[in-house]
Amino acid sequence: MQLYELRDYIESLLEVGAFRDYCPNGLQVEGKTEVQRIATAVTASQDALEAATNWGADALIVHHGYFWRGEAPNLVGIKKRRIEHLLKHEMSLLAYHLPLDAHPELGNNAQLASYLGLGKEGAFGEQKIACFGQLQPQMTLAQFASRLSEELGQAPQVIGIPDGPVKRVAWCSGAAQDYFEEAVMLGVDVFLTGEISERNVHLARETGVAFVAAGHYATERFGVRALGNHLARRFGLEHHFIEQDCPV
Repeated sequence: MQLYELRDYIESLLEVGAFRDYCPNGLQVEGKTEVQRIATAVTASQDALEAATNWGADALIVHHGYFWRGEAPNLVGIKKRRIEHLLKHEMSLLAYHLPLDAHPELGNNAQLASYLGLGKEGAFGEQKIACFGQLQPQMTLAQFASRLSEELGQAPQVIGIPDGPVKRVAWCSGAAQDYFEEAVMLGVDVFLTGEISERNVHLARETGVAFVAAGHYATERFGVRALGNHLARRFGLEHHFIEQDCPV
């Protein structure tokens, strides 16, 4: 299919125009006009670029792309090498940040809910990206942490009472620790996100609401993979998800 046809479809699917983001969503680096093989990855690191070109991808779709707000615009060092690689191999880079977190079916938070048995009741946080709802079946905090380890492939960092009951959960993939206070006000038993800050430890202990940090990368690899699978099915494209070694 045509590159710009692919871009337009994704932008419509994810409702890109509805979000105020910290980076440009969509086509960030233009490559071949015809796309048949798409690779997906969480972050457009050099390793991901090389894996995508070795596989023969025409386009790489990621959650974390380039040109973040406030960063230096100069194409030097690491940024220069990454852009140079894309241009040399005529491989397009498409990136979708908040729109991919929020999509009700393919998004990171929707995919997390599906894997963990979380039933969404509502949304909160900036641009209503974070979610809250019931955990089915109900379990203890220790059991919930064990389930996360199974689904995400790494042990989460948990602040809370191991045998405490987990019935209602608030969750948001990535670095959403700033939403913790709002989650506490919702009356949940646990807040799940990717990263934790020092202040979250004290708030968890003082409120009795458990805080679970399951990894930024680990909580955000399901959305872009689901998007790639969706595109492959709909348009008959070849798709390859690139797993990255990231413990954070």
